[in-house]
Formats: sequence, structure tokens, C-alpha cells
Amino acid sequence: MESTHISALQTKHAGIERQIQAEMTRPLPDETLVAQLKRKKLKIKEELSRLH
Repeated sequence: MESTHISALQTKHAGIERQIQAEMTRPLPDETLVAQLKRKKLKIKEELSRLH
């Protein structure tokens, strides 16, 4: 069960990273959106570190 949860978190983390990269390649990136995505990504990373 825990490994499934970790895999799901890792997938979500990678997806958020892709969203951040896509937004940053736009001519006028939405800095507010990027900041929100980075906060989400950090929360997931913190949860992953607690589970390992």
C-alpha cells in the first residue's frame, strides 16, 4: 500500500514539474501559477521524504 502511495506521489510530483516547465516556456509565464505549482511540488516532496 505504501509503495503505491509513494508511486502516486512521485507521478504527481513529475506532473507538476512538467506543468511548471510548460508555463515557464510561455512568452509571459504566469508567475502566480508557477509559485502555486512550486508550493504544491514542495509539499509532495516533503511528504515523500517523510515516507522514506
